[in-house]
Amino acid sequence: MPASEDAVARVARRVSELFGDYEPPDFAHVPDAGAAIFLCAVDHRTGYQRAHLVEGEGPLEGSELMWARALAETRRRPGLLTAPMLLDVSAAQVAAIFEIEGETVADPERRAQLWRDLAAGLALGYDGEAERLLELAAGRLGGEGGLLERLGRFSAYTDPLAKKSQLFAKICERRGWFEVGDPDSWQVSADNVLMRLALRSGLVAPGELGEVRASTREAFKRVAAEAGISPPLLDDLLWERGRNDPDLLGIERDVSEPERDPGSAWY
Repeated sequence: MPASEDAVARVARRVSELFGDYEPPDFAHVPDAGAAIFLCAVDHRTGYQRAHLVEGEGPLEGSELMWARALAETRRRPGLLTAPMLLDVSAAQVAAIFEIEGETVADPERRAQLWRDLAAGLALGYDGEAERLLELAAGRLGGEGGLLERLGRFSAYTDPLAKKSQLFAKICERRGWFEVGDPDSWQVSADNVLMRLALRSGLVAPGELGEVRASTREAFKRVAAEAGISPPLLDDLLWERGRNDPDLLGIERDVSEPERDPGSAWY
């Protein structure tokens, strides 16, 4: 069931208040599109058990820790996160890239497979360069030949939420590497954090996982339009502030997010 006009307006007002002092990430720490495409490709369920300092910054945990550790290694070994270097990458090499103080990411073999597939695909269709992929997308985010569709040809970017694809596109846009000519193609990533916010605020009704996910995506797109905020910026705001505050947008009903999908590495 589509979100009511009243609910959309109420949540949009709350979002506008929150956005007043919000500083979205600029991703200035990401050096190039190649590093971005390979790190987005393996950005799921990191498996770190503790927070750590990386080059004096932190303590960091989860995804932030994974990115910081890999980028620190890239500064030490320029060219590490490129197709030629990762065509035959092993699980042991992946584990070493992300290792810090005796622990590393979960399932390095799966991440190595994703990197090898991505490296081979870039080598075959894009001269081994993420920049060439961006060039051929020609400013199109959605549709055939657009950035999201091109990314979806790689195993790492087949997730049903398009969360990794949207993240890569968002990084590239904010870094000035990709100018989106069809902004209507942006979507929020309806993961467990955003679904929980939508459910508890009364923006969407409880139901089956697929229904709630679709309703959340549609409802937050309407909220973004009402508040005059682009969906990727709204996604950042809600995820960063809502992951530890389930009632960030208010509480209309005391429900939790839908049960996690055990077959998904992304939700």
